[in-house]
Amino acid sequence: MSDQPETASDQPLDERNSNRSQRPDSATFLDFVTSGWGPRAASGATRSPAADHTAARRSALSARLPGQRLVVPAGTYKVRSNDTDYRFRPHSAFTHLTGLGGEQEPDAVLVLHPVEDGTGDDGSAHRAVLYLRPLAGRDSAEFFSDSRYGEFWVGARPTLEDVETVTGIRTAHLDDLRDALAKDAGPDGVQVAVVPGVDEAVEAVVAEIRASEEAGERDETLAEALSELRLVKDAYEVQELRHAVAVTIEGFEKVVRRMPEAVAHRRGERVVEGTFVGHARQEGNAVGYETIAAAGEHATTLHWIDNDGAVRPGELLLLDAGVEVDSLYTADVTRTLPVDGTFTEAQRRVYQAVLDAADAAFEAAVPGARFRDVHAAAMRVIAQRLEEWGLLPVPAEVALQRDQQQHRRWMVHGTSHHLGLDVHDCAQARAEMYLDGVLEPGMVFTIEPGLYFKSDDELVPPELRGIGVRIEDDVLVTADGNENLSAALPRDPDAVEAWMAALRG
Repeated sequence: MSDQPETASDQPLDERNSNRSQRPDSATFLDFVTSGWGPRAASGATRSPAADHTAARRSALSARLPGQRLVVPAGTYKVRSNDTDYRFRPHSAFTHLTGLGGEQEPDAVLVLHPVEDGTGDDGSAHRAVLYLRPLAGRDSAEFFSDSRYGEFWVGARPTLEDVETVTGIRTAHLDDLRDALAKDAGPDGVQVAVVPGVDEAVEAVVAEIRASEEAGERDETLAEALSELRLVKDAYEVQELRHAVAVTIEGFEKVVRRMPEAVAHRRGERVVEGTFVGHARQEGNAVGYETIAAAGEHATTLHWIDNDGAVRPGELLLLDAGVEVDSLYTADVTRTLPVDGTFTEAQRRVYQAVLDAADAAFEAAVPGARFRDVHAAAMRVIAQRLEEWGLLPVPAEVALQRDQQQHRRWMVHGTSHHLGLDVHDCAQARAEMYLDGVLEPGMVFTIEPGLYFKSDDELVPPELRGIGVRIEDDVLVTADGNENLSAALPRDPDAVEAWMAALRG
């Protein structure tokens, strides 16, 4: 038995992370550290180019949900490990309605307050107010001691006036949020809806001020409306998506130039991933999703993100990657590249089948068609090609029937998804608005058929085993058809080989 006496600390558990910092807290230090500062430089805040568009979006939401108080949180920091946080990214609905991207603005909450008809913002039925944590004074403890919000630690936060200038939205201190939400609220008063799953603290406040069995249903209706509001992109959004695609193409070019380095490294997939992620941070906010850098057999795993394998000559590299620009709009592009710059006969055969399926999908992606028609067009080509190769146990027309689907063994994912602030955008939209929705000018989505033959699949000939191919482009529906936003990145196999050769010199 130990002779050491047992002791119990009276320091609360949630305060012990600060033990490592040894921060001074004497009155003398507090007086010294909060004095002697000159005036702050002018912020230079200017109105965002997104501001006019976000006002129109808020008006559209107001028209859809009149009379309710609509609460859209940005979200808060999420702990990565112990006392370190993930880099903050606001919730996409918040960004869509405010234009605040990058790492703005943790803990902020946009509230659309109902008003008398026609007296709200721009004649809408709501008045928007943005509640946020403003810049703390240099005479406050937060200024020097708060590692999550303090200016000494993370830089100066914007003032309320700065945010109002940038967004064109009235601002208020976050401390005013509770009273603002509670005003006239309750079972017989103003109904309050909050976007669920974003900020637990805000949801708790809302739960306190309402008592209704329909509350959860109202929240779901708000989330649904916010998703469907993003199905058709405005001019600003299309501009940002064009930018995201252009920067993404630059990233693919950098990867090709570093392909020899990837081949030389035991974990060449990490070289590929690191090249693209570094480019995304240099030229944008981050990647829009975890990069898939899948070489050889790994290309047959649809969401291969371990990226810890070798990159070998004679094999294919499937690179599925997108840059998220500072406005938080993201591209989503895939190219399947021959590592040594030249497709083998078997690789080219699979690649051409996928390309033909993609081209068929593009032909179907026109105004008036339904979203599901794009997938159906690609699947007809995939099934026909698999039948020609003798891989289907039934004719292609039979396989395409809903109760058959044998061709989907080699392509189990969908051909398209909407794209925007989220890589899988508009995810809470109703099926009749998404899957069965009619295509309109301004919609942006992916076209990404593929074929994936695993190395142990005994139903395919040996020369096809271990080959995975996906070709993914970002498409904008236009008044008279569509535009391939990522067309500058070669798709034809001959063009891919020539492009790679030119980049390698």
